[in-house]
Amino acid sequence: MLDLNKGKSGRSGADGGDPPSRVPAPGGPVLDATADTADAAGGVGTADDADVSRVPLRPYLIAAAVLCALYFLYSHLQYSRFGSPSWDLGIFEQEVRAYAGLNAPVVDIKGPGYLILGDHFSPVVALLAPLYWIWPSAEALLFAQAALFAVSAAVVGRTAQQILGGRSGLCVTVAYGLSWGLQEAVKSDFHEIAFAVPLLALVCRALLTRRWTAAALWALPLVLVKEDLGATVAVVGFLLFLYGRRLQGALLAAFGLLAFVVTVFVLIPAASSAGTYDYWTKIDKNGEQDVSLFDSVLGALNSSVKIEMLVFLVGITAFMALRSPLILLILPTLGWRLLSQDSHHWGMVWHYSAILMPVLFLAMADGIRRSRASARPWLASYAKVAVPVATAIALALTQHLPLRDLLRPEAYRTDARTHAARQALEAIPAGARVETDITLMAHLTGDRTVYWVGGAPGTAPDIVAINLDFGWAQPITDPVAYAQQLHPEARYRLKHRSGSFVVMERTTPAPAEIPGR
Repeated sequence: MLDLNKGKSGRSGADGGDPPSRVPAPGGPVLDATADTADAAGGVGTADDADVSRVPLRPYLIAAAVLCALYFLYSHLQYSRFGSPSWDLGIFEQEVRAYAGLNAPVVDIKGPGYLILGDHFSPVVALLAPLYWIWPSAEALLFAQAALFAVSAAVVGRTAQQILGGRSGLCVTVAYGLSWGLQEAVKSDFHEIAFAVPLLALVCRALLTRRWTAAALWALPLVLVKEDLGATVAVVGFLLFLYGRRLQGALLAAFGLLAFVVTVFVLIPAASSAGTYDYWTKIDKNGEQDVSLFDSVLGALNSSVKIEMLVFLVGITAFMALRSPLILLILPTLGWRLLSQDSHHWGMVWHYSAILMPVLFLAMADGIRRSRASARPWLASYAKVAVPVATAIALALTQHLPLRDLLRPEAYRTDARTHAARQALEAIPAGARVETDITLMAHLTGDRTVYWVGGAPGTAPDIVAINLDFGWAQPITDPVAYAQQLHPEARYRLKHRSGSFVVMERTTPAPAEIPGR
């Protein structure tokens, strides 16, 4: 969803038996279940109700509430200051608004009458409809994301304490809650992956506590979050297979792969007006140039940005995540990101790394548990300080991450630009059809029909509202002429101007029919 934005602005109880005593763990040491559970599991070996009851819930609920407040406060301030970094928040509000009205998820920002399930397969977003009935605003989505991230922090932290004991759980909660993957996702506004974050935390928790059926059941809904997560579900099945749950693992892996194939090759093309899955071009095209799959694989690590991302992914866990088989769960997401020709997918910004955070931090907890019983003294000693090291890394990185803005007094002030934007909003009547850029978009989608500027030819919208400082490829010196250039079938006049915000209203009738409707 970010490529068009970029182009325009110039810049989504234990069940079953125990696993065999020795299971080969790809990418890591041989798993000695007997030694691990007897010497270093910290009560995880049986994972019964008594183990869970010994880990207090209240501290993690408090920590989750604090994190939720921080995430939402940042999102609210960014939203209220018209600082949305992309068109995605507007897109998702149009989708949720459609579900809340019991309608098909049509997102006009992507094009008049555009069915969003033909872009990404994320029907899980419909779960936000009841919240939207109560709070019909884009901020409802931002709050939901903050709450989902916070819930995942409670799951990750409490699981870490159950595995490692002591005060490690709260330290892991802090390190995870301040991780760069989550902070950058909060800065990027709402995305459907917010649902995958707690689900993956619960999947990893179930795997670590040997609740095999629970792991499979928590993994199943991931295929409704986004089409690529079917591959992640398949890896969960592979892990179950490695841990001795052969039939269960094989069935889950087959289900994940089947879900991926069906959504990408059948469901999405069926809902798309083009009849294809558009995002293949992210891998096989670099601009207008075709790129072979072989060249994509060879170029998977051809950028310092990609390498930096990989180092920071494992670095935030003090590199202990590499000691756990759970690390395999990050491979599907990393795979398509590294193969992509779109530089948005490579680095540490945007929301793409958020779903990796619960996997990495619970892999860290598992890696520390394993390392405590290591025959290598240096590794066993390092395992004792790995949690404080990871916490210190998270705190240090926060000095350069979004949540630091909460300490800046200017973040709470209303500047002249914000005043001008609010005045422009007041000049746009409710119910109008509006064509606009990112700046005002998410503030209009609640009660207007909104199009992306330049993305709705032939519609002759009632209003064209633009921010002259948006970052256009060429400066707009005559806004009215620009509006009429976009819609030669209509005539517009200047209705309002405040600061860099210009609102133009149509003076001639719209066409009888809107393309796509």
